[in-house]
Amino acid sequence: MHGSGPPLVRVATWLTHLESDWESPIWSHWLGSLGETNTVVRYDERGCGLSDPGVGELSVDTWVADLEAVVDAAGLERFDLLGVSQGAAIGVAYAARHPQRVAHLVLYGGYARGRRVRGQQEQEDALVAAIRAGWTTDDPAFRHLFSMLFLPHGSPEQMAWYDELLRASTTVDSAIALFRARGGVDVLDSAPEVKARTLVMHARADHVVPVQEGRLLAKLIPNAELVLLDSENHILLADEPAWEQFLSALRGFLGVQLPAPSAPPTGELSAREIDVLELVAAGLTNAAIAQRLFISVRTVERHISNIYVKLGLNGKSARAGAAVAFMELRVRRQLRAATLRPGTDDGSRDRA
Repeated sequence: MHGSGPPLVRVATWLTHLESDWESPIWSHWLGSLGETNTVVRYDERGCGLSDPGVGELSVDTWVADLEAVVDAAGLERFDLLGVSQGAAIGVAYAARHPQRVAHLVLYGGYARGRRVRGQQEQEDALVAAIRAGWTTDDPAFRHLFSMLFLPHGSPEQMAWYDELLRASTTVDSAIALFRARGGVDVLDSAPEVKARTLVMHARADHVVPVQEGRLLAKLIPNAELVLLDSENHILLADEPAWEQFLSALRGFLGVQLPAPSAPPTGELSAREIDVLELVAAGLTNAAIAQRLFISVRTVERHISNIYVKLGLNGKSARAGAAVAFMELRVRRQLRAATLRPGTDDGSRDRA
């Protein structure tokens, strides 16, 4: 759990790791941004990340039971539910079974029917073969197939991180079992039973889950809203416009707002520290930041250490907190710019 505000539960997916995602150029901006407005509850898929090895018997009922166990352990009576990718189907099934507990249901990049159910058996077989051939090898060629599907516009550094996440998140056997089980998911009958207010979002050119699956979800769920995002990435990246569209639609639907901007608790950040902070918020690693700014990795580490001290950050969530701080700084600058009188540079404000 992290963040503050109304509870938002993220349904588990197989490509997560509760600890390393905070340092991820793929997921850190998700964690930081969602935590700005909500208390985020997340958990690793069975057999993945920090969960125990082995997956057991897999089915929609199994995954719904896992979600039930998590929200009960967290002591949640009523909450908002976020289903991303394959987690969307489980979110739909849970919401249909527990209408009194789900206030809002948000689905992104999801589907009601898995690959085999929608007639993509050959694609599933090819991807399983890639898992079996290259999941644990040092050569990421076979795993890179997934990176190109999930992050076609990712940077080399982001794709390399995703390549490594695959084998770090779960074993070959578990990966295949989970992938096969997801292919047979079918919640077509559950979707019309959802009573919660529902927002469906989908990237128009998603290479993993076709956009028509998002349209189908929105059609099946009564009164669901549909928002299509201009992206090819299945996982939205921090520096693409679709990410801001996603956040704006999500926050508007949930009725949450960013807290009022606050100044850093101790000291002002230098211009170079702000440069570093901006790249941290964009999800770059220390090595990538060093290359971008033409400085050494050690210098980057020193700047980040100073930033943490000035912002009062520490622990595993410090990097995500720094990303949030940059977003707040950007908001303050935008507000200040909006209050300056046009054509002046003295900082005087307009009067009504």
